[in-house]
Amino acid sequence: MVDHSFEILLPAFLTGLLVLATHVPLGKFVLDRGIVFIDLAIAQVAGLGVVVADFLGFEPSGWSVQASAVAAALASAGFLIWTEKRLPALQEAVIGIVFVVAASAEIVLLSYNPHGAENLKDLLVGQILWVVPSDLIPVAILYAIILAFIGFVDLKKRRPLFYILFALTVTASVQLVGVFLVFASLIVPALTFQGMATKHPLVWAYALGLGGYVLGLIASAFFDVPTGAAIVCALALLASLVGIARSFAKTSAVS
Repeated sequence: MVDHSFEILLPAFLTGLLVLATHVPLGKFVLDRGIVFIDLAIAQVAGLGVVVADFLGFEPSGWSVQASAVAAALASAGFLIWTEKRLPALQEAVIGIVFVVAASAEIVLLSYNPHGAENLKDLLVGQILWVVPSDLIPVAILYAIILAFIGFVDLKKRRPLFYILFALTVTASVQLVGVFLVFASLIVPALTFQGMATKHPLVWAYALGLGGYVLGLIASAFFDVPTGAAIVCALALLASLVGIARSFAKTSAVS
């Protein structure tokens, strides 16, 4: 039983490592630029691309679905680049509208599918437990390229490139772990240590993200609850504990 659980959890754990590798630094960029919900919007649009491909009858695991998801995500990224230049003061509102419209369009299209409710749940919460190692190879290659850009290119000065890389990252991630976990992986670790007067805040953010995935996977295995949702809750729990510890530390320093 233990061996069987390990065989299932190991690919999910490796998936978490891959997702965190790109999402933690990209989450910091998102927070620095004040566009927190961009990941939700682009993830939702990428999901809409998957739903559209399914609605048109394409093979669920085929390249047509991947192309549809990437095209939708890049189109939304292009639109957000355009609105950022022309409507900078309204960018956050535009991002919210993109998210709501994409989510509503998904619900409309999935209403024609007898398994639409289940498909919507998978899209939001993900199916990280059913990821197989072969699924991770193309994602690992893509993430390695994106990490190279993050490490050697100043994305703060090249916003169009940031949006493109962000769209590609989120498109790959949302099909592995779902919309909710994509958002949590991007924002929760980076936000927890944002502005903290400590050395290597990204390292701490990675550590929190890793702890959240491990705790969520273990909780999912023991209590038989949806894994993606368990990981999101675990990330939030660890972030809350860090916040409480920081508050106590500040109180002790003042007194």
